[in-house]
Amino acid sequence: MRRAEGLRDQLEQDIVTGHFKPGERLDEQSLASRFGVSRTPVREALMQLASTGMVELQPRRGAFVASLGFKEIIERFETMAALEGMCGALAARRITDEQRSKLVEAHEACVAEAKDGASDSYYYANERFHQVIYEACHNAYLAEQARQLHTRLKPYRRLQLRARHRVSNSLAEHQKIVEAILAGDSTKAEQRLRDHILIQGQRLNDFISSFGSAKVA
Repeated sequence: MRRAEGLRDQLEQDIVTGHFKPGERLDEQSLASRFGVSRTPVREALMQLASTGMVELQPRRGAFVASLGFKEIIERFETMAALEGMCGALAARRITDEQRSKLVEAHEACVAEAKDGASDSYYYANERFHQVIYEACHNAYLAEQARQLHTRLKPYRRLQLRARHRVSNSLAEHQKIVEAILAGDSTKAEQRLRDHILIQGQRLNDFISSFGSAKVA
């Protein structure tokens, strides 16, 4: 499973940076040869990418890079910003003592990963940070919608962290979010989370521009 996840992360990067173009077929055997693995982890990785909408699995034809313009990606970030803002506002009012501790611990884990300078490691700690906020909003339907869109945007949220200074800036934004939620300030919590997500879309644009890709998948 770990091998499949590693392959998924590499394929995500290749798709977002334009190594694989929208509509291009992803041949299992070629990918297996490239990465020196069997076809099984490659197939698992492609299935994971299909669940996020980055890849389309077509019966008897195989896997193809899905076509998604940058405009559509930014629209999803705008929707994600609204959902996370709502989660933050509710969390500021409803967070339990146990969840307050979890939020602080999740933020400290992000701090630790940021010191190592590995953006992917930071992303997975960051992912847990946001999951704690979803849980703390105590609105199961809202949390589920946020998680689903979070999963779909995961490739882009992960890769935007590679933009210059993005990890350190993300960490500073987290600190302000934590302060607002723990202070019970729903207005600030909502605004800071909305801004945090919208900035991710902007940084993604910076990252993609550095590769000269006008269209991503």
